[in-house]
Amino acid sequence: MKTLRLRAGKEKSILRRHPWIFDSAVAKGGADPGETVRVESAEGRVLAWAAFSPTSKIRARAWSFEEAECIDAAFLNRRVAAAVLARSRFDIASDSCRLIHGEADGLPGLVVDRYGQTLVAQFLSCGVERFKPILVEALLAHTDLKAIFERSDAHSRELEGLPEATGWLSEAPEVNGAPEAGQGTQLVLQEHQWQLGLDIARGHKTGFYLDQRDSRWRFAQYAQRLQFKRVLNCFCYSGGFTVAALSGLRATAAPHITSIDSSALALEAARANVALNGFEADAHTFLDADVNASLRLFLEQGQSFDAIVLDPPKFAPTAAHAERAARAYKDINRLALKLLTPGGVLFTFSCSGGISVDLFHKIVASAGLDAGVDGFILERLGAAPDHPMTIEFPEGEYLKGLVVMRR
Repeated sequence: MKTLRLRAGKEKSILRRHPWIFDSAVAKGGADPGETVRVESAEGRVLAWAAFSPTSKIRARAWSFEEAECIDAAFLNRRVAAAVLARSRFDIASDSCRLIHGEADGLPGLVVDRYGQTLVAQFLSCGVERFKPILVEALLAHTDLKAIFERSDAHSRELEGLPEATGWLSEAPEVNGAPEAGQGTQLVLQEHQWQLGLDIARGHKTGFYLDQRDSRWRFAQYAQRLQFKRVLNCFCYSGGFTVAALSGLRATAAPHITSIDSSALALEAARANVALNGFEADAHTFLDADVNASLRLFLEQGQSFDAIVLDPPKFAPTAAHAERAARAYKDINRLALKLLTPGGVLFTFSCSGGISVDLFHKIVASAGLDAGVDGFILERLGAAPDHPMTIEFPEGEYLKGLVVMRR
């Protein structure tokens, strides 16, 4: 077994069972990409078993902190089985869920979403890439499913020295008794009281943002209770929050939802999802435009909204990008708060791992100060429970949100 020896004093985080070992902590040792290494302290104490990555700043990702552990097919099967069992215990109001959530499930770099009868997997680190055939077999066995599609096309693959990889890892599913020959990637999931279409081959991430499931439901509840008349959904993607708002406003007279995204493909999907749920065309407007510019234009026009959703893409992938990202988050939140009517509600989010919960709160507070607007913080929001954060890996709390009511 190859060994990774740490520099003196660099074992503190791994003694707290944090799974990442950065290149700067390594004194000597190496291995092939994805090969399992024994991680030792400077004094030779065995600390963990980890998957080696020769090109990444995260030089190794810990599989286990137990000295007697053996990282083999049986180990990986146990981890997959435990993750699947955990989801059966979570409160998930959908036929789709995050089945494997990387480090939180003890499988660093592996993301697997279940959409009905189809699995979509992202192998994002050298370790899970090396064990891909074993993991695919375990996933199919423990879910009793037959279809698994790969979406290993994230930027993090490049950091690991891995090429992009997409396509079916199993036989393509059949439609009406005939194989789809690589097609069959357009699916429909059930979530709460509505249906949402997605394309696992072309959509963001694995095809959809399952992590916002509970926040969409809360938005629908606010819409129903407060009877919003004018709603603005920014960075709408495939219209999840739009459908949630329209669902909550079924009994409200003449509500209108404006949804903005700079992707024509996303807006096409959003229109399809609105139609899929039976909502009238005159109840919504879709804008193919820049969100920041649109918010400024609405202010110039004297428009206002009873509810606004800000769910932007990742502005800060790491803490090194936090300062620049903070300015971008502050600007859109300042504009949104100015556009809110008194008593209006802002659902604002950050999915940037480099922005902490406390920093995000400070950014929104600073935005309110610059806008001359105060507000009640009604709720703090996060990812749905099938995207768990563990005690030992707080970095897993990537998605954070605030519900703010303008005073």
